[in-house]
Amino acid sequence: MGRRRAAADSRRDAEFAAFTAGAGGRLLHAATLLTGDPAAAERLLTTVLARVYADWFRMRAEDPYEQARTEMVRRFHHRPWWRRPRGGDLDRLSGQERLVITLRFFEGVAEEQTAAQLGLPADRVRAICARATATLRSRPDPRPAGAAPDGSPAAARSRSAAASTASRDPSGDPSGIPDAGKPDPSGPSPDAARDPAVAAPAGAHHYEGTP
Repeated sequence: MGRRRAAADSRRDAEFAAFTAGAGGRLLHAATLLTGDPAAAERLLTTVLARVYADWFRMRAEDPYEQARTEMVRRFHHRPWWRRPRGGDLDRLSGQERLVITLRFFEGVAEEQTAAQLGLPADRVRAICARATATLRSRPDPRPAGAAPDGSPAAARSRSAAASTASRDPSGDPSGIPDAGKPDPSGPSPDAARDPAVAAPAGAHHYEGTP
């Protein structure tokens, strides 16, 4: 019994290490968009990954990435009201607007699924998305073109992607956005096009590169 448990723990550790290697960067990108602060993003992601690790055996055939993202959304959504996120590429947006924009445009989550995760009607999510994209369009960043808050090219591309998406689809519906289903080189791709190193095949938590 002890040896079987040890073997299961060892297998979990290997699978979890492969998962974090494949999905950690993408999850950190989402956490940074939400919090606007690299240190806060690291703390949020650490808490989320700790929960995923603890629940690893119970997830079975479920996608660990979906579980991690759901946990991240839950923790950010239910943070104390006075912890308003500031800074980052979505600096002008409220916490709720950051959630909607991050899920819809950077994570490629469908409007109905976004509404379900946030506990809101779909038309409310659509309205929040339209308001947030209008804010991103109407108040350009005063910094020089191409410059990111942290000076990184990735952050500049994230801002550009948000503004480009807003200008092409003010309604917040990605169905009318050209190439909406293609992976965004600046960040996460939609779930349907997820890297196999991130998504778990049905029935097992195995990832390419698993030790």
